[in-house]
Amino acid sequence: MSSEEGGLAGAAAGAAVEAVQQVRAAAGSVASDVAAGRWRRAGLVGLSLGVVAAGAAAGVAVERLTIGRDMRRRAGAEVEAAATFGSLRGRPRTVAAPDGTELYVELDGTGWQEGPQTPPAAVAAEASAPRKGWLGRFRPGGGTSSAGPLGGVLSGVGSMLGMVPTPPLTVVFCHGYCLNQDCWHFQRAAFREGLRLVFWDQRSHGRSERSRSHLAGEPASIDQLGGDLKAVIDAVAPTGPLVLVGHSMGGMTVMALADQHPELFRERVAAVALLGTTAGGWSGVTLGLPAYGAKMLHRVAPGVLKALGRQRDLVERSRRLGSDLTSVVYRKFSFGREDVDPAVERFAQRLLEATPIDVVAEFFPAFDLHEKTTALAAFRDIPTLVMGGAKDLLTPPRHSEAIAAELPDAELIIVPDAGHLLMLELPDLVNTQLALLLEQAARGSGAPLPQPVRDLALGTVPAVAVDESLT
Repeated sequence: MSSEEGGLAGAAAGAAVEAVQQVRAAAGSVASDVAAGRWRRAGLVGLSLGVVAAGAAAGVAVERLTIGRDMRRRAGAEVEAAATFGSLRGRPRTVAAPDGTELYVELDGTGWQEGPQTPPAAVAAEASAPRKGWLGRFRPGGGTSSAGPLGGVLSGVGSMLGMVPTPPLTVVFCHGYCLNQDCWHFQRAAFREGLRLVFWDQRSHGRSERSRSHLAGEPASIDQLGGDLKAVIDAVAPTGPLVLVGHSMGGMTVMALADQHPELFRERVAAVALLGTTAGGWSGVTLGLPAYGAKMLHRVAPGVLKALGRQRDLVERSRRLGSDLTSVVYRKFSFGREDVDPAVERFAQRLLEATPIDVVAEFFPAFDLHEKTTALAAFRDIPTLVMGGAKDLLTPPRHSEAIAAELPDAELIIVPDAGHLLMLELPDLVNTQLALLLEQAARGSGAPLPQPVRDLALGTVPAVAVDESLT
């Protein structure tokens, strides 16, 4: 190593030490400001620095903080130019929510045009044969569900009797907090053939309109999101069997819909998937912080975020200036594995950064109020997949386990080394499990099962350890 290179290395090492010292100092300053009620000084970057300091103590790579800013920007631009994540599009629709908020919806999949499907007779023959139940548990009576009126109307039998055959499955994807429908990129690509896919942006997120009721002074709530989901279903998929897939806040939205309209689940919902979500008790989540720090965070964060939301333009500029640091925070709370594709990591960061701070503030208080354990009863006769990441700091695995405890027949999968954004971190695993769920939904409702979905369900699950000890 030349003396010049040695000097650069020494400077980098010094910069690393200085960065950590600055992070720790900023964290202490922010904590003091919050305790004293000085909200304006507790900016988003400062709050992020405090979390980074905690993460650094837990082993977050310090070198991420010392990479030259220009180099990071060039690398990010190259990653975005090479990747196509979020580029898939469907047919756009706008649906009015109960309060008039315009929700952006896209319809995708060839099922809307009666694309290639498994012959109905093959579905009928398979459904009549004795077999294992939902992913391994024996269910008496073969594969036909009696949970609702769809169960006995198989496509093949209905066609032979002159009845209208069951239409293809309509799969509705509900995204999480601070994301938008593009987070389902891998699932959109995998399930386009023969299915009817519905993607939508929750109110105030993505391309949907800012919540009109919130702008009028009404607090955001998960119940309101359940009403939005019902409006979307009524507008674009008023008939036929449904499969509802929800991640994080999207899973809560599905639970709110079940609480408000249990008859929909008895009559039309053929399966449900809940990924990285909770039925309640979120105020106890530590977010990877010590217990006292987590308690303080839940207490002060709503007020801090609300104050920051009133300084939106200033905060958004601060977020952009602090991207080198906030990227560490985003990664820590999004993923659990070290080998995540950098393009996927950058894509997730771009989704999160696209959510304005006032929208972050709008929904955060709703999570502590969310309690839908009793609503899970609507899922008990429906094939249900519950997945969580063992390293998820936002909805830890005990929340998935609590949901599965209320649903004895649900399939519970806790994935080691996975974080919160399962569908982006391990898309092959998630797609395989969704394909198995869709197979069960088709068998129970009599809907045709597209051959690509059948092939995916029969394929080998990717080589990743899965903890099924609690199933």
